[in-house]
Amino acid sequence: MQHPPTARRDPVAREHHGDRFDDPYAWMADRDSDELRELLVAENAHATERTEHLRPLAEQVFEEFRSRIEETDLSVPVRHDRWWYYSRTVEGEQYAVEARVLVADHPQRPTLDAGRPPVGEQVLLDQNEEGRDHEFFAVGVSEVSPSGDLLAYAVDVVGDERYDVRVRRIDDGVVLDDTVRRTGGSFAWSLDAGHFFYTRVDDAWRPHQVWRHEVGTPAEADVLVHEEADERFFVGVGTSRDDRLIIIAIGSKTTSEFRLLEADDPMGTPRVVAERRQGVEYDIEPFGDQLLVTHNANRVNFELATAPVTSTTADDWVPLDVTTEDEYVTGAEGFDDFIAVSLRREGGTGVRVVLRDPTAPNGLGEAHDIAVGEPIGTLHVGVNPEADTPTLQVVHESLVTPRTVEDYDVRSRTFTLLKQQHVRGDVDLAQYRQRREWATAPDGTRVPISVVHRHDVAADGTAPGLLNAYGAYGISSDPWFSVLRLSLLDRGWVFAIAHVRGGSEMGRSWYDDGKLEAKPNTFTDLVACADHLVESGIVAPDRLAAEGGSAGGLLMGAVVNLAPERFRFVHAQVPFVDALTTVLDPSLPLTVVEWEEWGNPLEDPTAYALMRSYSPYDNVRPTRHPSLLVTAGLDDTRVYVTEPAKWVAALRHADLEVDDPAQILFRTEMAAGHGGRSGRYDLWRQWAWETAVLIDQTS
Repeated sequence: MQHPPTARRDPVAREHHGDRFDDPYAWMADRDSDELRELLVAENAHATERTEHLRPLAEQVFEEFRSRIEETDLSVPVRHDRWWYYSRTVEGEQYAVEARVLVADHPQRPTLDAGRPPVGEQVLLDQNEEGRDHEFFAVGVSEVSPSGDLLAYAVDVVGDERYDVRVRRIDDGVVLDDTVRRTGGSFAWSLDAGHFFYTRVDDAWRPHQVWRHEVGTPAEADVLVHEEADERFFVGVGTSRDDRLIIIAIGSKTTSEFRLLEADDPMGTPRVVAERRQGVEYDIEPFGDQLLVTHNANRVNFELATAPVTSTTADDWVPLDVTTEDEYVTGAEGFDDFIAVSLRREGGTGVRVVLRDPTAPNGLGEAHDIAVGEPIGTLHVGVNPEADTPTLQVVHESLVTPRTVEDYDVRSRTFTLLKQQHVRGDVDLAQYRQRREWATAPDGTRVPISVVHRHDVAADGTAPGLLNAYGAYGISSDPWFSVLRLSLLDRGWVFAIAHVRGGSEMGRSWYDDGKLEAKPNTFTDLVACADHLVESGIVAPDRLAAEGGSAGGLLMGAVVNLAPERFRFVHAQVPFVDALTTVLDPSLPLTVVEWEEWGNPLEDPTAYALMRSYSPYDNVRPTRHPSLLVTAGLDDTRVYVTEPAKWVAALRHADLEVDDPAQILFRTEMAAGHGGRSGRYDLWRQWAWETAVLIDQTS
């Protein structure tokens, strides 16, 4: 059998705050080196050779995916102005087709007719045609002009999330403009579509500028509208629901600022809604002559206020008092007849409807929460492009309920089903069970776990289990339905989500208690969740696997060092495992903006010491590691392929001192970025292979 690849060791000293670390694989920082590429190719060949026996299982799992997924399908059409807009997929095609039909021709929402597109369809963007000649293809933004006659779309054909913008006349498909390239991905039309606004990124991949481009002119003539000098802040641009305002969003991990520009005056100067104040985050939703403001100026968990759309100071914010301090307000949308407030409480999501009442002092009347009947499901507001509507589109799913889109009548409190994800084949969803478990962390904190399995899987300590976790940036891992997951559940697996600190599942403090100096809580929370699953008999102690990606990959790497005996198998996806080296280098993508998440180890010796204690690459030691699958993307900008490559090399070297080391597989997608392959069939095959490896390693 082929031996694993061996990476050259050439130690380079890294010295900070009196600490010296000899980095043997620092040479991999040159991502363009032939030596690194040859190593990645060799690792891919090794992974293929070591899993050749899994080819039939991977093909079987792939066919299971296909047999359950509606390959020819239509999204829920959304009405805007004179048109129904939707996307659809076609069996055998990798990408979606974006299209529209006239409301006049389809008074009711259009549907597929025996798999055929609706009569009178006007194709806006056929991604299959656009991506036909590219190994990787992704659309970052696709926006129809306010008048409805032009389409602007931005594409990435590498995987590095830098986008080229094209403007096309919809009626005849003529490309009017393709001169704006390598943008940051956000976009806004002026009201007359004579101009558009976009962002550019700096050398550290930070969107730091907003530019104005006149359609049909050279990009060299573009005008800089806003530049953000503070390296902690990202910049984005978009439009209000009614297309009347250009919105420039400026934010760091802890501080926000917004600027508004009338869309009918693209040459104007944006005005500040409220100047940034360190530690104050806010978001805005324009509606009519008002702004809905979600902010944390007074509450850790945020609250709602209103202000005139012309407001230029936070002094204009008027509290609405529609939420309580223990409810984490994550957003709000304003409509002519009501406000929809997105909330988190008790580990779950919710939507509160507040009716308008012109006779009330604050203009608001009765409030109620939308009830869907599943205690650990996920509920959020869907796509609602029109303000003048008696209904709110909402989306609901859970570990056992496929994604369900409904119109909710805010006054009668009734639902109209628009679409539920169809699971093909003989799948009986009533055969699956979900529930909430609670683990106890070392500091006594109760950590929620969402669990799903077939009804006939008993808690007798014999079942294999997969524990998923992320735990960073305040991003919550809410329960979601997955057709792909059924291939595990039907083989007797238990799937669980560890809602560790660092996310926001239990409110904003849950995030604060898993960042900066409290970051180790994320790691010990995951170990506590693993222990709970084993001690409760939910999974077998020798058949427990874990998976996490990006910052969740850091979590996987940290736990592999902290408690290698807890897991039989770990899948680290695009893992942020050389965290300290990266966060010490301000020239690398995302580093400076990350200092408010991890601390600044360059200037702060305490932050350095803490990261030095948990950064996975820095803490590899000879021990019996779990079996590992490490996956990466060659063109990933968020986590350079350098990081997993160095980590795997360090693990392989450490394992030379271990009898019977566990298997390590490292696979890099050579035409992909942070999210893996772009075409859906290619991505399914990637997932099928990964699933086959998981099943094999825990058998």
